Amino acid sequence: MRLADHTTSRVGGTAEHWVTATSEAAAIEAIRLADENHTPLLVLGGGSNTLMADAGFPGTVVQLAFAGMKKTEAADGVTVRMAAGQDWDGAVAWTVAQGLSGLEALSGIPGSAGATPVQNVGAYGADVSQSLVSVRAWDRRAGSVVELTNAELGFGYRDSVIKQSLAPAEGATTPRWVVLSVDFRLRATGTAAPVRYAQLARALGVQEGDTAPLALVRDEVLSLRAGKGMVLDAEDHDTWSTGSFFTNPIVPETLRSRLPEGAPAFRAGEGLVKLSAAWLIEHAGFGKGYGLGEAERHLAQGRASLSTKHTLAVTNRGEASTEDLLAIARTVRDGVERTWGVRLHPEPVLVGCAL
Repeated sequence: MRLADHTTSRVGGTAEHWVTATSEAAAIEAIRLADENHTPLLVLGGGSNTLMADAGFPGTVVQLAFAGMKKTEAADGVTVRMAAGQDWDGAVAWTVAQGLSGLEALSGIPGSAGATPVQNVGAYGADVSQSLVSVRAWDRRAGSVVELTNAELGFGYRDSVIKQSLAPAEGATTPRWVVLSVDFRLRATGTAAPVRYAQLARALGVQEGDTAPLALVRDEVLSLRAGKGMVLDAEDHDTWSTGSFFTNPIVPETLRSRLPEGAPAFRAGEGLVKLSAAWLIEHAGFGKGYGLGEAERHLAQGRASLSTKHTLAVTNRGEASTEDLLAIARTVRDGVERTWGVRLHPEPVLVGCAL
């Protein structure tokens, strides 16, 4: 099975062995067998935040293909349980249609529900940690199904204990805990939670902190994301990517003083600020579509480039290889470091390849 056929960047070689798990039990059995036989293991959801090597994967890929949602009334809201293989945007659309507030700002994000807690998926002032109650997961070390609460998941910016359990230096491609289902606590308000992102507030015509109808929030988020090439579209090569390739760097406040006055910076803890990776990239000389210009055609020969809509995405223009995408990413990373003294780090999981 070609990994390129199951990833949003549409690159990656062939898997040695492929299991399509249509139930929790099937997924657990396949994972258990691979671990017992010391076979390299990769658990795959929607393939949206993963970059696969051109050489493929020399082991077992277990694709989580079981979906479903269940709503339960609770005293302090509504609990929605989503199966790990549930399409994420479909799930968000369903919560909006049900009048449930909490996930609407996360519309349009590709991938599966089970992947969202791994890196604490977020956008437009929201992230899953704000509404996630717990996850059920297969603990590969203990050999049992466990429940991890929000507090136990140790959420941070694009981070969790699940993600931290990956050990790339040891060749690990799947974390200790494999998510089977996710529980979210949502509010049956019919209106959105307070809009926490200035760009979204402007698009909605409200003040930051105000609320707006759920369906309208979802529509505006989808529109904003589509304008950045961040809503999957088979006809649009700007969406053939892993999404944002770099995380926004969190650096000491002292480093902020080296940047121009207009450079975006947000408090991120005691003595720390979060910078905009997109701003750093663009102001280091890498504009939208970098890699497609005549002077840049030597770089991946135009097969890959930064998105023509958003400088954070490294895109496959139709015939790119994984190494083509990495060539663009390396050039951008090194150029930003030379210009600003800030080293960018990749957001997607790199499987069998390195930046």
